[in-house]
Amino acid sequence: MTFAATIDIHSDRQHPIDPMIYGHFLESAFFGNIDGGVFDEGSPLSYGGDDVRSGLRKDVIELCRELGLPIVRWPGGNFTSAYHWEDGIGPRAGRPRRLELAWGSEEDNRFGTDEFLAWCAEVGTVPYLAHSCRDVDEAVRWVEYTNYAGDTEYTRRRGRPPYGVQYWGLGNEVYGDWQLGHRPAAAYAADAAEHARFMRAVDPALKFVAVGQPDADWTETVLRAVGNQIDYLSFHLYGATTQLIDGAAEYDAIVAQSLYFEQQIAQYSDLVGALAARTGVDRPLGLAMDEWNIRHVEPASWPEPQPSDDGGTVARDVDGLSTHPAQRVNRWSPRTLADALFYAGVFHALHRAGAREVPVTMANTVNLLNANGVIVARPNGSVRAATYHVWDLYQNHLGPIALAADVRSPGRLTDVRQGDERDHRGEFRSMPATVPDLDVSATTDGETIRIAVINRHREDTIRAGLSLDGRREALPARCAVKRLSADDVLAVNTLGAPDTVALRDLGTADFDGSYEFPPHSITVLSFER
Repeated sequence: MTFAATIDIHSDRQHPIDPMIYGHFLESAFFGNIDGGVFDEGSPLSYGGDDVRSGLRKDVIELCRELGLPIVRWPGGNFTSAYHWEDGIGPRAGRPRRLELAWGSEEDNRFGTDEFLAWCAEVGTVPYLAHSCRDVDEAVRWVEYTNYAGDTEYTRRRGRPPYGVQYWGLGNEVYGDWQLGHRPAAAYAADAAEHARFMRAVDPALKFVAVGQPDADWTETVLRAVGNQIDYLSFHLYGATTQLIDGAAEYDAIVAQSLYFEQQIAQYSDLVGALAARTGVDRPLGLAMDEWNIRHVEPASWPEPQPSDDGGTVARDVDGLSTHPAQRVNRWSPRTLADALFYAGVFHALHRAGAREVPVTMANTVNLLNANGVIVARPNGSVRAATYHVWDLYQNHLGPIALAADVRSPGRLTDVRQGDERDHRGEFRSMPATVPDLDVSATTDGETIRIAVINRHREDTIRAGLSLDGRREALPARCAVKRLSADDVLAVNTLGAPDTVALRDLGTADFDGSYEFPPHSITVLSFER
């Protein structure tokens, strides 16, 4: 029998998937991440009282518990570079209100270290604190406050047992002139080495994420200075779409951008591996893609987007307004099914990258909540975004071990957008590549083989023949099926229609060695061995 595609799974080629690739990110002072998001004092949906949980949104906590969050990074992001953690401890009424330089707002500091760590405990996640890496004494005292078990001024101010925060970021995007504390590689590397040395003197169990970027000179300088003190080197990747302007016409550009991510991951992994060998780093390193997303961009001439009560954006009159250049990020636009397929493609790339010499062992999407997040909160409730179900599917319904998959699929030669990079005309940069219609990630838990298949094609159902180690009969005659899809490629979830995009359990199906994968969908086939 002839099939449009073939998928052969190899049980002898396997490697682990680090669960922290499904991590998340919260940034203070950022478009409803904290205020009006995880923290909403006075809301009937929040904890009351006068303890540290007061103001934490209970409905958001429940959605986070349901999903499961392996790790969450806070307080940023750009916010980190000017943040002084002592502003956010002690009685809330006495905390200072500061001009906040990252996003041009005012920060009241009512959500600080203790609130974040209390929220992490409520949710059941691992905290990842990011420090500015501009003041080593401030960093040391923060570790003392969170982790030290002795009797000092800071532990008395903490007033409770140590939190034991293990993951710490040494700065954020220090290479960029948009950061307070921007400095060249040599200066940053020296600061990072000093911070790591003395922070670990307080708690030897700390794990550090140093600032990386896909630049050989920067990366080599950092590795030479601090490579044997850190556990992760960070890098950030963003895609971009004008679907707010071009609608469904943008679908193909959205789902193809996971190929750009996979290329960038592979290139940076190879670069770090080569430079680590050159600089004498013998400590095992992982990559932390601790900021990533796809941005919804629109013209700055349009009225500023505002959040609507149903979880989307308030309607705006843009008739007659220019659609070029599209450079402003709309932080309130909801995630679509097309975005969900892009996210799934990135997870497939991360699964495959686990076999590389320097794998991605942590990833944190921007953002967890609101601001293009996987959960949307409004004053009257919260809802799972379309992309929430991608995290659910991949971390809760796949296995922890990746299996190699050889895939032959129809595809198309097209220009793949290179993230949010622009040329001199303000147009997105692109590179030609063949985009396969089917993208496959196979996993196992030792007992069950689960095969996740993305069909990127907008219109065509694709029948694929499936085999295990070259034998179709090696797969059982029945499989369980789960699917994420919707009729419209730009479908979104709202508070009024929360299940437009949802994960459907389709029960069990007969398997004759092939399966039909519907268009614009993600399907997981589970085979019990």
